[in-house]
Amino acid sequence: MPVVTKAHFRTDGYRRQRGAALVVALLLLLVITLLAVAGMNAAAVEFVMAGNEQHRQTAFQAAETGIEQTIVSGGFIPSAVDEIHNNVAVPGSTTDTYNTTLRSDLAGAAQPAPPGSSLGTFSSYYYTITSQGNFLANSVRGAQSTHVQGIAVPAPGGGPLGCQTPPCSLN
Repeated sequence: MPVVTKAHFRTDGYRRQRGAALVVALLLLLVITLLAVAGMNAAAVEFVMAGNEQHRQTAFQAAETGIEQTIVSGGFIPSAVDEIHNNVAVPGSTTDTYNTTLRSDLAGAAQPAPPGSSLGTFSSYYYTITSQGNFLANSVRGAQSTHVQGIAVPAPGGGPLGCQTPPCSLN
């Protein structure tokens, strides 16, 4: 039986393959580094997006607060000029503000009661509340949210077509 030595396993391409493992390892290291950098960039972008969403939600809540405060304290006078409030601080917050406008619709005219109701016993005045909520309004990433809310205020009717100027008298 012949004896097997190292010489039997040598091939002619042995000298050409020297250093191939090093090149392959460096290429794999480069690919892994690129994936890590891309992942870090994606995480940074997602962090900014999450912050922007929080700012947007806070501005949304500030706009809603403006509408609620206007409903509670608004002077619903049909023929009055627009009631405007600017840069009102949201209660309990140091960064949130809102701007509101209370506008009388239909030139302040009363609308009669809808058909099928007690026609002549009440009328309605229609208003539009526009509220803009601001979060860190003076910063670069400040968020704003604008909401528009319609509201009908019932009033006693003075006749079959409703009264034109409150307070209406009941006859």
